Amino acid sequence: MARWSVRIDPAWSLEAWRDAARLALHRGVAPAELDWLQGQESSLLDAPALPPMRDADTTAADTPTYVSRAFVELAATCLCHRDPQRMALLYRMLWRIASGERGLLSIPTDPDVQRAMALAQAVRRDTHKMKAFVRFREVPGEQDAFIAWFEPDHHIVDRVAPFFARRFTGMRWAILTPARSVSWDGQALSFGPGGRQDDAPAEDAREELWRTYYANIFNPARLNTRMMQQEMPVRYWKHLPEASLLPTLVRDAGDRVQDMHDRGAHAPQRRIPARSIALRAPATANGDDLDALRTAAAGCRRCPLWEPATQTVFGEGPRDAQVMLVGEQPGDAEDLSGHPFVGPAGQLLDRALRELGIDRSTLYLTNAVKHFRFERRGKRRIHSKPQVTHINACRPWLLNEIEQVRPAVIACLGASAASAVFGAGFNLMENRGRWHALDDGTRAFATVHPAWVLRQPEGDARAAAYQLFVDDLRQLTGPQRAR
Repeated sequence: MARWSVRIDPAWSLEAWRDAARLALHRGVAPAELDWLQGQESSLLDAPALPPMRDADTTAADTPTYVSRAFVELAATCLCHRDPQRMALLYRMLWRIASGERGLLSIPTDPDVQRAMALAQAVRRDTHKMKAFVRFREVPGEQDAFIAWFEPDHHIVDRVAPFFARRFTGMRWAILTPARSVSWDGQALSFGPGGRQDDAPAEDAREELWRTYYANIFNPARLNTRMMQQEMPVRYWKHLPEASLLPTLVRDAGDRVQDMHDRGAHAPQRRIPARSIALRAPATANGDDLDALRTAAAGCRRCPLWEPATQTVFGEGPRDAQVMLVGEQPGDAEDLSGHPFVGPAGQLLDRALRELGIDRSTLYLTNAVKHFRFERRGKRRIHSKPQVTHINACRPWLLNEIEQVRPAVIACLGASAASAVFGAGFNLMENRGRWHALDDGTRAFATVHPAWVLRQPEGDARAAAYQLFVDDLRQLTGPQRAR
């Protein structure tokens, strides 16, 4: 019986394995006759390399073997596992499918199927852990440059890298692991050999902010150490800054729950102020300046919008701006860039500001909701209106921004922004363009969002909507905006 070998490089490459498997199938090499090699491995029986196809070999008999998408996806996942037998397992399954067992994957009791599913599940679990437990640290002396160290169980760096590129598009970063590294320069991913933990920076100032935030959101009443260790295994704790808090938080959980139980009940607030806000910043944001707030907000998990979004989009502008514009939420362009009002609605706002002679650089621009809420339609991400729960979750960040900037005037763009500033009972179209005094004397008014203007039909309707928007913003240039 002839015996052959094939070498897969890199060992987790679906394309490399698929090319080798096609070649072996075309040559009629049975699974038992083939050694699958990776890296510097050598064939146990010194089997020669399987020769490539020659022109004379490509006959009508070489009909392509078609497999289901499910098998291709299963193979791509299993190849990321470190099991040295995974390639042989997948080829054996492919051989069986090509030999007539078309429904192989639908037999959950089959030993090969069971083993492949177990490998895929382990890779998916490792992928989830990497997404959850990678912690970036700032590179000293470099702007927006970060490095993280992680120790995955399997070959998942190439698999997970696109997720981090989408999530952290606006910064330059690198992830180092013992066997593989990946970096993002803001435009493209680059892969290289592994590194050492010493190559990553030591602890930075942001980790103290993160620990403060984590300590404040830790709920002792819901502590379940067994489940916590399942979701956050101890082996990852050395990479997590919050892990240093866990022994104390777990130890004191019982006392904190008892304090909560003994604390007197508070009557619910039955009336919600409709047109005023208390501008004293709540303590939950844990920051005493805009930079600290921006850093803390980047780790906000107060509502589920953070998970599908690329990043938090915080406010930007002078710290002593006289005028603050509050929009509703980031759009697709803002989510990818990390900057507010840079998409189509932002461009229309820029046009209106130019017509009014207002320098955008003098304004502080932010949003009531800091993460992009969207629904997918094919490859497009379509804006979806934020819910009240999302506005309430982000409201502490907005109040802290107002507290730090202390503008003379606040202009709310859209119903969600008006709701965040004036209260849930505010009717935008009834009160549009009217001035209101907030609790600390700050003057504020609301108008439509520039995205609303863009949603109007082209022609007279859109022109009228745009003029309404400009006329409302014109109030920012008049004497009524003075302190």
